Amino acid sequence: MPGKIHVVREAPLGWLVFDHPERRNALSVSMWEAIPAAAEALASDPAIRVVILRGAGETAFVSGADISQFEQSRTGQAGAGAYEELTDRAFRALADLEIPVLAMIHGFCIGGGLAVALTADLRIAAEDALLGIPAARLGLGYGIDGVAKLARLVGPSRAEEILFTARRFGASEALRMGLLNQVAPKDQLEARVRETAGEIAANAPLTLRSVKRVLRMLAQDPARRDMAAAEASVRACFESEDYREGVRAFLEKRPPRFEGR
Repeated sequence: MPGKIHVVREAPLGWLVFDHPERRNALSVSMWEAIPAAAEALASDPAIRVVILRGAGETAFVSGADISQFEQSRTGQAGAGAYEELTDRAFRALADLEIPVLAMIHGFCIGGGLAVALTADLRIAAEDALLGIPAARLGLGYGIDGVAKLARLVGPSRAEEILFTARRFGASEALRMGLLNQVAPKDQLEARVRETAGEIAANAPLTLRSVKRVLRMLAQDPARRDMAAAEASVRACFESEDYREGVRAFLEKRPPRFEGR
């Protein structure tokens, strides 16, 4: 079986599930191809306010790209180039989501799996999580965007350690270096993720989108930043009905009911 990508809607939460259990959820070519459409399906649903990435089963988040397909699909200049374009489209589709994205990580989160997790805004892991990038053991080049995001999270020196050694890091060490936001006991992981996602989903959608837009812009080269667009997103928050609702709810001492407009 080539594996599948599932979309599960539990408004206000949307789940994107990597399902390839016989290969520890390793991403096959067909799974890479399916990711952009799955991301768009969640992005286009106004009821979804937070997206959660997770692996099927209890063994892995994503154990990497499916190496069994490399000789067929990732060999030679043409094959490698086509494969990189395929994975880049998948990474961009996840990274460009305007709503918050959480990665729920358990077990193996290796190579392409960690690259997928790096597209998320927050990474919450179980204590059994193992994270690493074995590109140096396979002779692979690692994508520029992935290296840049890794370096922003953990700093250049730690990024070099992860990439140079190609070793696997446990959850506690990954948390200390800033690769993870939270670590929970495995039997409490989903509850912790749901709690965090629910807290986020209860907040003003326009504010969350604006924050993501500004942070993405600040990560770019200053010459490429569209500051006008960032400032417009901030103004839109103050001009929104949600802003008025937030003020009213505060004065009335009740939870706000945000509509995203």
